[in-house]
Amino acid sequence: MPRLMGVDIPDRKRVAYALAYLFGVGITRAHVVVAQCKIDPAKKAGDLTPDEIRHITAFIQEHFRVEGDLRREVSQNIRRLISIGSYRGQRHKRGLPVRGQRTRTNARTRKGAKKTVGAVRDKAVRQAIKGETKKEG
Repeated sequence: MPRLMGVDIPDRKRVAYALAYLFGVGITRAHVVVAQCKIDPAKKAGDLTPDEIRHITAFIQEHFRVEGDLRREVSQNIRRLISIGSYRGQRHKRGLPVRGQRTRTNARTRKGAKKTVGAVRDKAVRQAIKGETKKEG
């Protein structure tokens, strides 16, 4: 497995699709990198020579912000939104969707698993609760 910028990329995939494993490099950017570095698009990542790997790494570092730097920038942007108290910052803080999506239904990815509030639905649990209240009274 070739290693680019601290990430092992899969060696059995074509170079462009393997480059997309880097945070901040999608398919479109990966195709741009392959074209600019003059690498055969049909070549597998495992077949890259050390010189080609150095060339790709140098090109990506020169033209794009990826991996650690990009992750740090994104988290700093979120922390800034939270600290200034913006609406988006409040949504990030509460773990709710940030970009205007509905939350009455859907939004489960952001909100997490359902938390039942109110009536107990399970019959056995309901009877156990009812039995406890009779003992107290």
